[in-house]
Amino acid sequence: MRRQRHPPTPSLTLDQLLAQSAWFAELDDPAKAQVRADASERALSTGESLGHHGERQHAWFGVLEGLIKWSITGRDGRSITLGGQSVGSWFGEGTLVRDTVRQSDLVAVRHSRVATIPRETFDWLRRSRSSFNDHLLRQVNERLHWFMGSLVAHGLLDTDSQVARALVGMVHPLLNPHGERHLQLSQEELANLAAVSRQSCNSALMRFKDAGLVRSEYGGIVVMDLPGLRRMAE
Repeated sequence: MRRQRHPPTPSLTLDQLLAQSAWFAELDDPAKAQVRADASERALSTGESLGHHGERQHAWFGVLEGLIKWSITGRDGRSITLGGQSVGSWFGEGTLVRDTVRQSDLVAVRHSRVATIPRETFDWLRRSRSSFNDHLLRQVNERLHWFMGSLVAHGLLDTDSQVARALVGMVHPLLNPHGERHLQLSQEELANLAAVSRQSCNSALMRFKDAGLVRSEYGGIVVMDLPGLRRMAE
């Protein structure tokens, strides 16, 4: 039997990530040089934390490889995943702009590499480069719009629609700039994203597979019909 080949895991160098980032392309050459000089890279093993609830955050983050989730864990140990950040995405600006401690945990779902831009450089860009502020405003607004929709979804949509919305969210250009349809996401993680039980999530996925909307592959889920999922998520 011929072994099925799976898509390679996306991976970027720091220079590649910066080169494809819209906010970086809009900077003048001196600002680009300063950002590149200050930026660094950090590797995270599976389950390792990039930031804990209640900690001060000292950098802006971009994903070079892997998947970072942000979640909240209750006093009883239950955890809700708020979102996932895949390769090419930038995140953490809200905590820096608000100048407060983190309100969620950042955890590597699998081995990951993350670009870090120090807070001092981030603040300097905000003070001195209007194009950077414009980018942040668009990104924060888009993130707010998505989570407002999620709040409505959890109150008004059925289970299948919530799972569909969680899948659509993982191919959202803010969270997944590469537009990859192969999501390195476990069914348990998807259930957390959709705020439904794992059993309900699995049942929804079976119906999606029967309808040709998704298929399962080793290590994740492949979105086959994004327009169809979007219609279900509305």
